[in-house]
Amino acid sequence: MPTQLDAKFQEGLALHQKGESAQAQAVYQEILEADPDHFDALHLSGILALQSGEFHKATNLIGKALTFEPENPNRADAYSNYSITLRKRRLFDEALGSIEKALSFRPKSAEFHTTRGNILSDLGRINEAVNSYSKAIALEPRHVGALYRRGRAFQALGLNESALESFVRARVLAPDDFDINNGLAVTLSRLNRHAEALESYDALLRLKPNSAAVNHNRANALMSLGRSEEALAGYTNALETNPRDSTYASRAGALMDLKRPAEAVLDYNEVLRLNPGHPFALGLRLHAQMSMCDWDRIEARTADVLVKVARGEKVTPSWPLLAFSSTPGLQRRAAEIWTKEVANPETNRPDELGLVTPQPGRKIRVGYFSSDYREHPVAFLFAGVIEAHDRQTFEVIGFSYGRNTGDAMRKRLEKAFDKFIDVADKPDREICALARQHNLDIAVDLVGYTTQSRPGIFALRAAPVQVNFLGYPGTMGASFMDYIIADTTVIPASSREYYSEKVVHMPGSYQANDRARHVAEKVFTRAELGLPEKGFVFCCFNNNFKITPSVFNSWMRIMTTVPDSVLWLLADNADVSINLRKEAVAHGVAAERLVFAPRVGPAEHLARHRAADLFLDTLPYTAHTTASDALWAGVPIVTCTAESFAARVAASLLKAVGLPELVTSSPNDYEALAIALARDPSRLAALKQKLTENRMTAPLFDTVSYTRALEAAFRQMQDRQATGLGPDHIVL
Repeated sequence: MPTQLDAKFQEGLALHQKGESAQAQAVYQEILEADPDHFDALHLSGILALQSGEFHKATNLIGKALTFEPENPNRADAYSNYSITLRKRRLFDEALGSIEKALSFRPKSAEFHTTRGNILSDLGRINEAVNSYSKAIALEPRHVGALYRRGRAFQALGLNESALESFVRARVLAPDDFDINNGLAVTLSRLNRHAEALESYDALLRLKPNSAAVNHNRANALMSLGRSEEALAGYTNALETNPRDSTYASRAGALMDLKRPAEAVLDYNEVLRLNPGHPFALGLRLHAQMSMCDWDRIEARTADVLVKVARGEKVTPSWPLLAFSSTPGLQRRAAEIWTKEVANPETNRPDELGLVTPQPGRKIRVGYFSSDYREHPVAFLFAGVIEAHDRQTFEVIGFSYGRNTGDAMRKRLEKAFDKFIDVADKPDREICALARQHNLDIAVDLVGYTTQSRPGIFALRAAPVQVNFLGYPGTMGASFMDYIIADTTVIPASSREYYSEKVVHMPGSYQANDRARHVAEKVFTRAELGLPEKGFVFCCFNNNFKITPSVFNSWMRIMTTVPDSVLWLLADNADVSINLRKEAVAHGVAAERLVFAPRVGPAEHLARHRAADLFLDTLPYTAHTTASDALWAGVPIVTCTAESFAARVAASLLKAVGLPELVTSSPNDYEALAIALARDPSRLAALKQKLTENRMTAPLFDTVSYTRALEAAFRQMQDRQATGLGPDHIVL
């Protein structure tokens, strides 16, 4: 016969099931006043406390209930709920014990296995969590929660393909669930399937139009697709809802991509106002300032960054530092810090994929990895090398993870490689696995830490030997890079300690060049280029961020001494001409003596060099491809050297083209030489004639000889690997 308390309990249960929590709790309390040990009233009161966020109370109530008949199989739900209250209180070990007790009573409960997976995830035992979720799904294939949480666990393990499968299955069952759609979108982004991710983000915005996180992540996908203007709007939408430092930093990146550094500086100021310790923001703000030649507080800010790099702080990516400092030890320190941030070898486990064993008797297989297989400075230098490779001994494979621009250079390179593989939509681990499937002996990184770098591919070890080459003029500070291609000018033997890689000393210059580069036949008039009809034309087509106050001061002293001269510079953004002309006037040089050139096609750019008389280099980041451009076009360069790789490239090129007399080692000598050449037309003419004669005979533009030397280096690398020897310095 039902007792009076049983009837009362049924009344409370009915209220509970209708969602009338307060009334249900009152009934349960009435029962407990009559019978303090009433299991069901204690249990359900605990559930109500859990639902209202009173986790300590919930634990006490359900815990007390479980003191009665703790081995009763009917207590399974109570043990499960008890584990949830303990998890809410972050008592994860106790929670795990409770859910395992529940499973001992009901081992085929998908819900219990899911709860166990959640607790294991909290404990960081992700592989075990995946197993629990998988058991839940095997028991109940349509368990949305288990599918979603397994997807999250796979994400945490970096197994994004597996995560994608779980999220796709979950979305079929719950197409309008925000969290599931978000998990799917984020995973697609991580897999570099940005166009598909964009569709998922659009679906999310239909569910929550004002979600700052979705707007931010959608903008990231747009940036990856090269749609910077749209990305900028997305970041702005996110900031209107939630003005976070990370979103300001992302928007600043979009603004820099759009050549709007003044606005980027304002965003970096907001980043640092909201979070003074935001990783790498100080260096990125400094780079944005230098990109528009805004030197407000530049010395103090540079000094601050350098001190913090020396202390090991995350204040700048390594690549902007090349223009801040010529100290190779600091550059290595910055690279090591950046490596841990973007390709931490401790979290990448290359042994899982297995390494290729060199196979004697077959061609040496070299994979070249780049995002710049298009009209880009590295491609202009490098295309001829691929075409010149000895196909009797080498097989060369191009791995492209940049956007396919479809331009003439892209088409040329696609034909030049023995095999050209577009991996732009693949994640690092998949690219690495693909590289291993091709049995590469040597993997060459043509990007380093420049734009769109993918060091994670090399952290996972794409080949037994890995080489830092051409794109990045400095050490990557990474244990997974074995060699750096250099020469005795850019890295003297005495400086090897500042490079984590073993150094390959090429004969002549380290820099590849393409003797087939086309110079347009058009002869530009000075008027067409905005230059005066008469007077001496100094030029510098280096990127604007390389122009430092000290270099500009040298230029102004040179121009003051050569009164009929103009300085012809690249206009990379709208603010540069304003800022530099203002600085010129402050130095007593008329603003109109600075002439700014827009960007044009490569052949036309080379052709317009003919209007210049002398190229003035920058320091500490000297001319690289721009130096080769000038020399190929017949314009001599005056350069000044410092300690670092980046500060010695133009010197390397001048020596390799037979013009070492144009290399100086102090600002005073640099200025004196530029002035002397401007005042002595016959001496300058003799240098130009010498350059013309040397251009086709000196090592700098001998593409075939350069390629043979590079191949000799590759042979030595491969031979050491094949005989079990580690990397060592190579002198050719």
